[in-house]
Amino acid sequence: MNEYDSDKLTDVLVSNLNMKQTTKISDADILLLNTCSIREKAQEKVFHQLGRWKKLKKKRPEIMIAVGGCVASQEGKNIRTRAPEVDIIFGPQTIHRLPKMIRDVYSNSKTSVDISFPAIEKFDYLPSSKSQSPSAYVSIMEGCSKYCTFCVVPYTRGDEVSRSFDSILYEVKNLATNGTKEIILLGQNVNSYSSKNFNGENVKLSDLIRYISLIPGIDRIRYTTSHPIDFQDDLIEEYHNPILANNVHLPIQSGSDFILSKMKRKHTVLEYKNIIKKIREIRPDINVSSDFIVGYPGESDEDFNHTLNLVKNLEFSDAYSFIYSPRPGTPASIEHDDIGQDIKIDRLKKLQDLIKLQARRFSKNMIGTIQKVLVEGLSVKRSNEIFGRADNNKIINFIGDRNLIGKFVNVRVDELRINTLHGTYLERDGISK
Repeated sequence: MNEYDSDKLTDVLVSNLNMKQTTKISDADILLLNTCSIREKAQEKVFHQLGRWKKLKKKRPEIMIAVGGCVASQEGKNIRTRAPEVDIIFGPQTIHRLPKMIRDVYSNSKTSVDISFPAIEKFDYLPSSKSQSPSAYVSIMEGCSKYCTFCVVPYTRGDEVSRSFDSILYEVKNLATNGTKEIILLGQNVNSYSSKNFNGENVKLSDLIRYISLIPGIDRIRYTTSHPIDFQDDLIEEYHNPILANNVHLPIQSGSDFILSKMKRKHTVLEYKNIIKKIREIRPDINVSSDFIVGYPGESDEDFNHTLNLVKNLEFSDAYSFIYSPRPGTPASIEHDDIGQDIKIDRLKKLQDLIKLQARRFSKNMIGTIQKVLVEGLSVKRSNEIFGRADNNKIINFIGDRNLIGKFVNVRVDELRINTLHGTYLERDGISK
């Protein structure tokens, strides 16, 4: 979502103020920091970066500094107190108002702050994407109404709101015209998407996937991130659709029903397992990934062992895992933290070691298979290699010409080097699409 918002920020400034993006700070008229507050470490990085920019502004007082995103939404004017060099503070729902805020600062030299939640208004003002990338993000809903005790998202992005069905299809059609082959549907809880189609009928994520799969040029669809309580049978059935990618990211956070209850996740471990079971009945080899929080207040050794057993039982092929980080204003932030840091670090290591083992096993099982790969770009480490993603979202590197970028090709997976898959482009089989 942050990458998507950053791209849209660029589009807004190019379209409205005729600006252009530069990677050289010395050339910049405005420095933009798009922020995340999901964890404390990410938040502190914001102020470290502002400290570095403060020195630059002393040398060049005319340079403008803008802070947007979830830290801006969470901290508001406090950012200005802690970092007086900041000129503009805007939230994730007001990126479309940035051009006006810039003009206001130029005209009256006062700090401009707008961290309001104008629902889905911003999508009515964002310019059409001119992206020509093989894969593109499309935001379909924003915010969260689940209010898990540990999560700051409802307070920084607001409650759940869905974009109109027509506007999403219009954006996807434009991307397809520009050569995009893969669409990644985005939302804090993307499977809670709810809108109406052109006939006034209610549509959900499963309907949206089905309609997008009919747009010429779109040959693969992904979505992220989901919530178990919104993962209904209609979405599971959509895995019969060959255009829907062979991976699912479904955060559970803990394998303990007690901890899930404390987190107010509103689902049980058994309900989560049943979702995965149903999906695997349709896609036995699907890449299943998740999110885990270790060391939530009150997590006992038994609770943590339940998490390890869940991971062993479900064989996740990847996961994001973190030590619990208290976020300001959340219910969990006032709970008594009775777990030592050494214990948290040890638990995280055990969990990550297990997940790495499973991820490696999943990748090894791909050796010898032929994968349909969407080529995304040049390899960072080897000049004669390109890379792309298989249908299961695993990256594969292989030797090939750069003119294959943006195309689907068939690749035989040959080996796993440390954590990277390498293969051979099957030129004789031609280009898939």
